[in-house]
Amino acid sequence: MKIFVGLLLGLWISPLMAGDQPNILFIIADDASRDSFGAYGCQYVKTPGFDRIAREGVLFTQAYNCNPKCAPARACLLTGRYSWQLEETCNHNPFLSKKWKFYPYLLEERGYAIGFTGKGWGPGIWNAEDAGKSRKADNPAGHPWNQLQKKPPYKGINSIDYAANFEAFLKATPDDKPFCFWLGTKEPHRGYGLDNWKLDGRDLADVVVPEYYPDNKTIRGDLADYAIEVEWYDKHIVQALKHLEDHGQLENTLIIATSDHGMPFPRVKGQIYDDGFHVPFAVRWGDRIKPGRTVTDFVTFPDLAPTLLEVTGVPLDDQMTGSSFLPQLLATDSGRINAERDHTLLGKERHDIGRTDGELLSVAYPSRALRNDQYLYIRNFEPHRWPVGDPEYGLLNCDDSPTKQFLTNLTQGDASNKWYDMSFGKRPVEQLFDMQNDPDCVRDLASDPAFAGTMSQLWLQLRTELEAQGDPRVLGQGEIFDYYPNCRIDRQQKLYGKPDYDPVKIFEEKFEKTSLD
Repeated sequence: MKIFVGLLLGLWISPLMAGDQPNILFIIADDASRDSFGAYGCQYVKTPGFDRIAREGVLFTQAYNCNPKCAPARACLLTGRYSWQLEETCNHNPFLSKKWKFYPYLLEERGYAIGFTGKGWGPGIWNAEDAGKSRKADNPAGHPWNQLQKKPPYKGINSIDYAANFEAFLKATPDDKPFCFWLGTKEPHRGYGLDNWKLDGRDLADVVVPEYYPDNKTIRGDLADYAIEVEWYDKHIVQALKHLEDHGQLENTLIIATSDHGMPFPRVKGQIYDDGFHVPFAVRWGDRIKPGRTVTDFVTFPDLAPTLLEVTGVPLDDQMTGSSFLPQLLATDSGRINAERDHTLLGKERHDIGRTDGELLSVAYPSRALRNDQYLYIRNFEPHRWPVGDPEYGLLNCDDSPTKQFLTNLTQGDASNKWYDMSFGKRPVEQLFDMQNDPDCVRDLASDPAFAGTMSQLWLQLRTELEAQGDPRVLGQGEIFDYYPNCRIDRQQKLYGKPDYDPVKIFEEKFEKTSLD
């Protein structure tokens, strides 16, 4: 037995010993759907950079973000915790507590050079201290490298030259010092230049329209404008890989490419449907990863930080509850590597303002979900609330867009208004979708008696695992998520017509706290 364990240990640590501490390049899009990448079968969006990482490394087909909005999803990545374990950071636009530790700064403590360009953690206000040092952290994702700019090809694309800033970081980092860099594009976040697709010479006939939208020129054009910005993200992947090659760092760099959540369209971004939380995820790591593999194990954003700490030999921090997927990276087979990685948990609380409940303002739309190979089971805890925000305040948990305008202009009571209801209408307590036969989640099976037993089993599993994780929502303490203050106080005062509205004071009085920490 001792000999067998020794052999296993030797096999396990040899990839780390071979290259000591590897470099890390984490590349993340802002609002890019999984099905917008060629590696997952998309034809009308061209993504050679992402596809190269998948081809020369491993492609994950069951990767999820835990909470489909920028700030909570990115917090899960950086802290290694599930969203409902992050207190105020389960919500969008929070005051981020200084209690949380972020993996880039844990790596910096161990000698890594860290940096980020573009969008790191956010939006919100953070007060995290740089690990063990007197200066404040520039961003939970690292120290900023945003000085280099370039003229964007179209309106709506940011002027930050992400790949050039990464190269500047490479040049400034000593060759003998490992690095961890976060390359976060601000694309394909809204807004887009209207009809950029015409300037780019695109054919709308190539666009694929999801089943939850009507198929028309307005929506095809919006999707084509979005495709241009996904390709802008991918161009920076191509350039970043070239910079690594030019600096002789490609083979000893662990490269991860993903997106924080789905595209900024109705029923996707911020919503507990598959296209909102099922993310692209590909990893390349020189000869340490057998190329051309496809892994079906479920991985989630809280798993990233533990993985990177294990890869670099840095001790796992006690706050982290995710599980390393290093075994999935180092395996030689495709398919399901660990039979126990057969599902994931998801959830949300408050994403954006503009939802009320009686006298309460800016309340959450609390949901939790379990996704496995066959089903997506959703539990909506306050189904009387509007899931995308109150219509009178503009359905603010959905970015403005031509698609949103088209759907909200549909005639009430008309048969075509089903499209509006699918994106913005109220939802039942329970929802169930067959992911094998209904990947767009448009046929809810919850009311079918034939699936009553399935739903009971899934709810029991979901509730049991959330209770074990200490989720306040299932422990009867979920009210606190409604009170964690959104940091955009001035915006809320204007929206509600209440110039004295102070969510920080309300929170502190309600929970007898003297500060948000």
